Amino acid sequence: MMSIISPFEYVTVLIAIILGMGLTKVVSGLTSLVQHSERVKVYWPHLILIVLIFILHIQEWWDTYNLLTFKWRLPVFLFIILYPVNLYVLARIVFPASFRTKVIDLKEFYFDNFRRIYLFIAISAVLAIIDNIFIAGISPQDQLIQVFVLCTSLLFVVSKNKNENLHKAMALFLLSMAIGAFVVTWNIYIL
Repeated sequence: MMSIISPFEYVTVLIAIILGMGLTKVVSGLTSLVQHSERVKVYWPHLILIVLIFILHIQEWWDTYNLLTFKWRLPVFLFIILYPVNLYVLARIVFPASFRTKVIDLKEFYFDNFRRIYLFIAISAVLAIIDNIFIAGISPQDQLIQVFVLCTSLLFVVSKNKNENLHKAMALFLLSMAIGAFVVTWNIYIL
């Protein structure tokens, strides 16, 4: 007897694959940093962004379960999959393409790439806001954190400011927002 899978099971397979590819990029990137640790100059704000991207992958995978009873249509699925794809891009661009150089200076890498990284963080915020309004039914007024992350990320995109204290503050801000979101909504993450 052939069993039929639900629409949820069917569409979440692709979401899980994309999120798994992103997690693989983060874990393999961290593994490369550890393997080449004698040549790596660590920059903690950059490492915070890597940890946040890892957490966002896990959070998105967990949040996907909330779509269990959702009425699936292709246009909605195409929209929903944009967030995992964006996370995958983020997972890829936070690591150097090659670890073959003599010294891997994460501070230099960060400042060469921070505008791209924050562009994709801003895109994540936009996608989250739209998803929250149209899929989760959360009003725009209840998304002040997402709007603030969007605005500050966009400031980093358009600014060429390489003030180290500003970048450190942004990394700490994003970390505190992630921790704060988990503390405030801890009961949402229980099945």
